[in-house]
Amino acid sequence: MKTKTGFTLRPLGKDYILIADSIEQVDFNKMITMNQTAAFLWNKALLQEFDATIMAQWLQEEYDVSESQALADAQTTLESWRKAGIIE
Repeated sequence: MKTKTGFTLRPLGKDYILIADSIEQVDFNKMITMNQTAAFLWNKALLQEFDATIMAQWLQEEYDVSESQALADAQTTLESWRKAGIIE
């Protein structure tokens, strides 16, 4: 998988918001917000192809989390991103 182009991640308080760079990508019924961990994963994903296993590795490298928890969190994040239409 890879992230769709045309989005910019910006801080918003303690969270982050993903902003479309052009009007064609905007669904005004959805706002894409991310916590610090999801934003970390998004920034890593911008640089390469990824899947849940790779994302779990990133989580384990950055945070003190078990392999099973990292994989579960990565899968949940991927599903959210799929539903939001921000990955392909």
